Amino acid sequence: MSAYLGVGKSLTGRRWVGPSAEVERQAEAIAQATGLPDTLSRILASRGVATAQAESFLAPSLRELMPDPSSLKDMDKAAKRIFDALQTGQRIAVFADYDVDGATSAAQLLGWFAAFGNKATLYIPDRLTEGYGPNDTAMGMLGKDHDLIICVDCGTVAHGPIKVAVAAGADVIVLDHHLGEETLPPALAVVNPNRQDEVSAHGYLCAAGVVFLTLVAVNRHMREAGRAAPSLLDMLDLVALGTVADVAPLIGFNRALVRQGLKVMAGRKRPGLVALGDVAKINAAPKAYHLGYLLGPRLNAGGRIGKADLGARLLTTPDIHEAEALAERLDVLNTERREIEAQVQAGAEAQAEERGLDGPLIWAAGRGWHAGVVGIVASRLKEKYNRPAVVIGINDEGLGHGSGRSISGVDLGAAIAALAREGLIKKGGGHKMAAGLSVDEAGIETAMAALAARLAKQGAAEIGPRDLNITASIGHATPELIEQIEAAGPFGAGAPAPRFAIPSARIRFAKPAGENHLRLTVDNGGGALDIIAFRAFESELGAALLNHAGQRFHFVGRLEIDEWGGRRKAKMQLEDAAKAG
Repeated sequence: MSAYLGVGKSLTGRRWVGPSAEVERQAEAIAQATGLPDTLSRILASRGVATAQAESFLAPSLRELMPDPSSLKDMDKAAKRIFDALQTGQRIAVFADYDVDGATSAAQLLGWFAAFGNKATLYIPDRLTEGYGPNDTAMGMLGKDHDLIICVDCGTVAHGPIKVAVAAGADVIVLDHHLGEETLPPALAVVNPNRQDEVSAHGYLCAAGVVFLTLVAVNRHMREAGRAAPSLLDMLDLVALGTVADVAPLIGFNRALVRQGLKVMAGRKRPGLVALGDVAKINAAPKAYHLGYLLGPRLNAGGRIGKADLGARLLTTPDIHEAEALAERLDVLNTERREIEAQVQAGAEAQAEERGLDGPLIWAAGRGWHAGVVGIVASRLKEKYNRPAVVIGINDEGLGHGSGRSISGVDLGAAIAALAREGLIKKGGGHKMAAGLSVDEAGIETAMAALAARLAKQGAAEIGPRDLNITASIGHATPELIEQIEAAGPFGAGAPAPRFAIPSARIRFAKPAGENHLRLTVDNGGGALDIIAFRAFESELGAALLNHAGQRFHFVGRLEIDEWGGRRKAKMQLEDAAKAG
């Protein structure tokens, strides 16, 4: 296939690829059969949507797409135990991970239990002192004081800590989605679409989705007992936030959950999300982008560099004044997180470039690097170099806590779990695209060499710079066009927002914004289009556009509507550019 618009190497070093002839034919077929606009038909065709399914794809139904909760192993056992605990007023504890998926999972359960007068205990471990997942001390303490412990977004590989809790007298239920091992911990139930013996096709669910399905199953028992239950639909804002922030693919049931959850969130009924949206300056109906890039990072900031339970507390408080105070605190922590992240990223990139960028793995480790930002920095390295990346922060005791991010087609979680089984790291695991690990400082070099070898067998070293897939070219971007585009959403992992090219446009205005960003105004079919290029100066893109000297460029990015002062206009988030002609 020839390069789109003739761009074999853009300003970020990528080849541009347009739609295939097959996609073009399918787009035409959809448009002719349904009467849908050409741009929307192109998006559906690029998603592989069949003509007959086009209209149902645009209106995903929770009822039609929701799997039977009982299709998941241990679900019936877990739902019955939770129902019994509520019926008899037992003491319940929720042990949650410190990220957004954990917080939204915990908030669903805490809110559900509170509706029945059961004030469950929330326990979220400290990232720095306790690390990821259940630990012996915490589980032993909870086991002595509670009848039931529910681990959310963690617990599938916590054999020892769960054994401690059971010995202390508590039943344990795990509601998780991380990769499981061949043997399961001694929990009463492990509901996890990614446990090894699971046969369901719902491995794309995050923990928030698993918890939601669990509550659907508990709700069946409530109806059979003649008890009223709170509306599950009101919890979809939490499920949507957890799904997007955990980068779960927006396909199947996930897509319907997020679509409906965004509608619930737009109703502004949850004080915590209202307050957080206000400090993040979201002044339009929320979209998946807002969840992933504005709300999610602020909620995560508590677990990364602040107090681990701040996010869950924000999501569960009914008090708007407390919500505003918590949201302000998280906003401040998020600013601090960005500063720490920038320092770690600079050091990690220097290490990575010194080791070389052509291998199957990019990795870096540093003393004093904050464990709360290593995952974000790993994601930055992965995006910049198109390689799986691991970043490790080493504490004063010589223990490294690391986080990794992968690229499509390379299963990082399974590779890291294998290192743990072989004793090369203290512990580790996750899922295909993201994983965590703990390793002694003295063993880092050996462990990373072994990880690189495993990833090489998956072909990670053979991947070059990513092609940039482009949906179509447009001559004039308008709010009406963008509304058509958004009908195919929500967009996110597994369903990326369509990219559009504006060919051979002249730059009217260019000015740096902050340290790394660039603002532009370019020709837009006789009008003007505002463009923001985030982190533009991390490549030659920023300098080339700033010093354009009247040169025309092709621009590629994602379109959105800018609403300000009662006015609506189109704008673009730039992903790439190339000189025209």
